[in-house]
Amino acid sequence: MVKFAGYSLISSFTPVHSVVLKTRRRLSLVKCCKNSTKSRGLSTCVQADQLYTKGNMVARRYHRPLFSVAPMMDWTDNHFRTLARIISKHAWLYTEMLAAETIVYQKGNLDRFLAYSPEQHPIVLQIGGSNLENLAKATELADAYHYDEINFNCGCPSPRVAGHGCFGARLMLDPKFVGEAISVIAANTNVPVTVKCRIGVDDHDSYNELCDFIYKVSSLSPTRHFIIHSRKALLNGISPADNRRIPPLKYEYYYALLRDFPDLKFTINGGINTVTEVSAALREGAHGVMVGRAAYNYPWQILGHVDTVIYGAPPSGLTRRQVLKKYQEYGDSVLGINGNNRPNVRDVAKPLLNFFHSEPRNSLWKRKADAAFQDCTTMKSFFEETLVAIPDSVLDSPVGEIPSGREDLFAGIHSLLPPPYDAREQEALSSVSLSIKYISR
Repeated sequence: MVKFAGYSLISSFTPVHSVVLKTRRRLSLVKCCKNSTKSRGLSTCVQADQLYTKGNMVARRYHRPLFSVAPMMDWTDNHFRTLARIISKHAWLYTEMLAAETIVYQKGNLDRFLAYSPEQHPIVLQIGGSNLENLAKATELADAYHYDEINFNCGCPSPRVAGHGCFGARLMLDPKFVGEAISVIAANTNVPVTVKCRIGVDDHDSYNELCDFIYKVSSLSPTRHFIIHSRKALLNGISPADNRRIPPLKYEYYYALLRDFPDLKFTINGGINTVTEVSAALREGAHGVMVGRAAYNYPWQILGHVDTVIYGAPPSGLTRRQVLKKYQEYGDSVLGINGNNRPNVRDVAKPLLNFFHSEPRNSLWKRKADAAFQDCTTMKSFFEETLVAIPDSVLDSPVGEIPSGREDLFAGIHSLLPPPYDAREQEALSSVSLSIKYISR
C-alpha cells in the first residue's frame, strides 16, 4: 500500500512542458552584434530583492542568490531541479550547461532542452560556446523561456569542452573574446548575464592574471556578477573529477576580488559542502555561495536547511513524505514525453537515490529501488514498491539538525590575501612589455 494516504500537497506542480513562452519581437542578429556593448542593469545580487517582470508572466520577487546549486552536466536536469525546488523555495537553480550549437541546431525541438516548470524560478540557464553568431542565435531562442539570468561558462575543464570544443575554461585565456561573447548574449536578452570561471588555467594562475581577466571582461561587457570556482583548471587531459580534486583551493583569491573590485558581485564555489560552511563564507563577506555535488548527493540534509539558515525563513515543517508526494505528481506527468520511453522511471528517480542518506533501512530502500526499475512504469508504482522499506518516523519527520561542517573553513582568510590589484599598473607593465618585445625585434 502506498504511504501517501492522508497527506495533501503544499502546492501542485505544473508539468514541465507547460512553461509559458514569450512572444515579443526581438532584435535582429545583425543589429544585436552591432550594438553588442550596450549597457545593462546590475545582476540580481545587487539588491536584497529584485522584481522581475517577464512578458506575460506574473511579476516575481526573489531573494538575492546567497545560495545557488552549481550547473552540473548530467546532474542538474529538470528532475533534480524539480526536487530541489520542492525542498527549497529560495535556492537559485542552474541548468546543465547547454552548448550554443545544441540550441541552434535543435531549433525544432527546443522544449526538450529548455522547457521547465514555472515553479523552478529563480533559475539560470548556463550556455557555453565560442562562436559569436551561434551564441547570439542561441540566446534569442532561449530568451522565450523566461530564464532569470544567463550564465556564460568559462570554467569547465572537460577535454570535450575546453579541448575539442575550444570553450569552457580555455576561454579564460582570451578575456577579449569573453567580453564580446557576453555583450552578444546581453544584446539578445533582457536578463542579467553572468560568468562562471576558475581562478586560472594551467600556468596562468597568478592572482594578477585572474584580476586581469575580471577587469577586462567587466570593462568590455555589461556583466557585473562572476561565479568563482576557487581552483585553477588543468587542461592537460586529466578528468573533470581530478580537476575538482588536484588543483588546490585558494579561497584567498576570491576574498581578494571582493576587496579589489567593490563594484562587482562575486559568488564563491568549490569545496563548500555543508550549510554550516555556506554560513561561514557569508559571515566573512561572500556575496553568495554556490554548492555543487554535495547539494545533489545530500538534497534533504543541505537544501532542507537553506531557506531557514541562509534566508531566515520560518521552518516549513515539510516532511519527506510530502516531498515525495509532490515529486510523484511531477514524475508521472513527464514520463515518456520525449518519446522512446524517455524519461523512464529510472531517469526520474535518479535524484532520489540519496534522499534517505544515513537513515535506517536506506540500503534496503536502494535495493528495492533497483529491483523496481525493472518493472515499474509509473512513479506511483515505484513508490508503492520501495517506500515500505522506510520507517514512518523517517518519512513523517521534518528536516532534522543541521549537519556538522567546518565552521572555521574561512577563519583568518583576510590575513592571507594577495597584494591589491592595480589595473592601471598592470596596463602600464603590459605596455612596457610590448615595447621591449618590439625593440628587441
